[in-house]
Amino acid sequence: MSDNLLRADALARLPALRAAHPAQFRLVTPGRAAVTGAFLAGMALFALGIWRLEIAPGRILSGLGELLRFLALMLPPDPGTFANVRLILHALAETLAIAFLGTLLAALLGLPLGLLAARNATVNAVVRFLSRRLLDSLRGVDALIWALIWVSVVGLGPFAGVLAVMTGDIGLFGKMFSEAIEAAERGPQEGVVAAGGDGRARLRFGVLPQVLPVMAGQVLYMIESNARSSTIIGIVGAGGIGLVLAEMIRTLEWPTVSFILLLILAMVAAIDAVSGRLRRRLIGA
Repeated sequence: MSDNLLRADALARLPALRAAHPAQFRLVTPGRAAVTGAFLAGMALFALGIWRLEIAPGRILSGLGELLRFLALMLPPDPGTFANVRLILHALAETLAIAFLGTLLAALLGLPLGLLAARNATVNAVVRFLSRRLLDSLRGVDALIWALIWVSVVGLGPFAGVLAVMTGDIGLFGKMFSEAIEAAERGPQEGVVAAGGDGRARLRFGVLPQVLPVMAGQVLYMIESNARSSTIIGIVGAGGIGLVLAEMIRTLEWPTVSFILLLILAMVAAIDAVSGRLRRRLIGA
């Protein structure tokens, strides 16, 4: 009975509430209209992309038979001769070295650029603006494009691969490092300044101890990511397992292709396990 009384009282007060707060009772508000408009625009863009790019589900269905045929040709995985095994393992180690060296060099060069791009580390707005645009330019070009450029500059081989990974990741590390520096808590920084420290001391003792574990975790993750991308840049001549994989595909050595793919998956899984454990120790993630 009390629920019915409360419901009747609420219905009786509803006209007064509508008159006092008309915006809250509108079915179409500016916020809802904006969300609906953005959703409809996104769906229209999606439909336009499917039409312009000639994406047809029927083509995928018709190609499943060809995909199954390729999978059958890949089984069972077979490295071939002993010389092939040595070549593949050497190329896999080369890929891992490219990822590690390229990532480490990018982190070392990205740190000063990240400091220059951070608001709480660089007072000069012009320097900060130029640093951010430089990072955007480096980050905006894919590692595969950088590989093509460096292969043309220094020739074929893993050196071009290291330079490609390094160049692309400098922009990424600079961006991530600057955001981590800007997100540092102000309490330790204010404590350093209150103790008489200057700007460099504030960065050295108030900012870097907070962000270095986060940066180290980001570097470990990028080593794992670059181990995958290094297999791609090898296809264009930048060394590593990608070059061997492309050659095996060209010569239709499908069992060897599947063997290489399994090795790449095992390598990435191992790196993921090791880097994940190290990240948990560093930042408790």
